[in-house]
Amino acid sequence: MPSSTKKFFSNSLIFDVWENVYEPSDDSVLFAESLDVNEGQLVLDMGTGCGILGILSAKKASAVWAVDINPHAILCAKANARINRVVDKMSFVQSNLFSAFRENTKFDLILFNAPYLPTESNKKDSWLEFAWAGGTSGREIIDRFIHQAPKHLETNGHIFLMQSTLSNVDETIFKFKQFGLPALVVAELTVPFFEKIVLVKICDQL
Repeated sequence: MPSSTKKFFSNSLIFDVWENVYEPSDDSVLFAESLDVNEGQLVLDMGTGCGILGILSAKKASAVWAVDINPHAILCAKANARINRVVDKMSFVQSNLFSAFRENTKFDLILFNAPYLPTESNKKDSWLEFAWAGGTSGREIIDRFIHQAPKHLETNGHIFLMQSTLSNVDETIFKFKQFGLPALVVAELTVPFFEKIVLVKICDQL
């Protein structure tokens, strides 16, 4: 088993961050502080990384699916779920977005801290790059997610998507509206080297 590289603390929970797994940063903290999970919800934590959002959600949710394309992240998140005593409420799936799920699989709440940074190419050279590299426009994964996510959202469900203004937030809002899902920015933070990181809420009824 890979050794952990550091620990991240949030709400008295402990998270080991392994090599080749995205380290929680300002975007993760903003997302965690804005997280709104209701009792009994079925939650999908897309791009789970070390599992921070999924584990926080599991405190209230009936069940949480933690998904990541990175196999190191899946193992790390599962280990963290054991540490924080919620592993019995979580399932862990290595998947390229929704590819591992049937089309009729639906969730009350979908969370995604998306890879949103523009890069020189769409090529990934390491597992870690899948966590932040958004392709030449910064929207390679965001646009695929927008196309797939609505069919997996329960009626009156919610999606929370984290991205940067470098990858065109207005386009995200417009494209979700094309699927009949109104969207708006509910949290934002100006950070060095970015314009802003923003959390977009998407749902049937705002």
